[in-house]
Amino acid sequence: MSAMFLGIDGGGTKTAFVLVDAAGRLLARHESTTSYYLEIGFDALRALLHDGVKATLDLAGAQSSDVTHAFAGLPAHGEDSALLADFSSLLEGALPRHTVGNDMVCSWAGSLAGADGISLVAGTGSIAYGEWQGRSARCGGWGEVFGDEGSAYWLAREVLALFSRMADGRTEPGPLLALVREHFQLAHDLDLCAAINGSAARSRFAQAARLATTAAQAGDAQARQLLVRAGDELALLAAGTARSLGLPAGAPLDVSYSGGVFTAGELVLGPLQAALSRRQPGAVLKRPRFGPEMGAALYAARLAGQPLRGAALGLLQG
Repeated sequence: MSAMFLGIDGGGTKTAFVLVDAAGRLLARHESTTSYYLEIGFDALRALLHDGVKATLDLAGAQSSDVTHAFAGLPAHGEDSALLADFSSLLEGALPRHTVGNDMVCSWAGSLAGADGISLVAGTGSIAYGEWQGRSARCGGWGEVFGDEGSAYWLAREVLALFSRMADGRTEPGPLLALVREHFQLAHDLDLCAAINGSAARSRFAQAARLATTAAQAGDAQARQLLVRAGDELALLAAGTARSLGLPAGAPLDVSYSGGVFTAGELVLGPLQAALSRRQPGAVLKRPRFGPEMGAALYAARLAGQPLRGAALGLLQG
């Protein structure tokens, strides 16, 4: 039987499971809900992972013993050293050979197919991770209270702040005003306070980020500027990672990306490329080769000492 590699890409909104073999064949794919332990707790996270592993293996007609190695990249891993053992034990009993790390690695391994460079993640939260000449570094990922700049949560917060300024006359109203009213079904503008305070779910709050794109497409200059700022914040993450990696000034550097914020397309990718040119000369923005869920599987293969290359990667890319 060919070697099998299971990748688990966790996130603030969803968790994706992918099973591939050494030849580059996709054997199974499964998706579940958020794996952010601060939102659902460790018991629910463990159950979600075990259920997801079983569902994925069942789809492929495989057993846990068939999996050569698995990698689970989970949000917030490594951000509380007292919990590292708890994270490491999450897949015990589900898979005999596995590694648990941060979901930033999934984005890097997927978007750059394991090559040197930096990956930017801008989903519910934001973080950057890169590898270069055997070194690795991360930047950002400090959480929504005082960090996660450029993320959907950050962008949602800025959208609502702009709405409040439009609503009470501190700035000129634009299309965003009506979009927020409609999204939250507000009878009165101040009802937004109750709508937000009554919903503690981080992933649900972050969904308001999409209103920035819709408003910008409708001609809202102030909403568009929020996306420009997001691009600049993400470029700062790339530059900080490059500095930690010790890249020489102006050295060629591939930068790729993943996460829901990038569904805004050129509204955020354009400002990101422009900001990279200013902040990290030599950086080139590259379209992701694979998604983070496939990146998790590729990283599992690398951890097993059997990295997928050439024809196998070509088959996966399809």
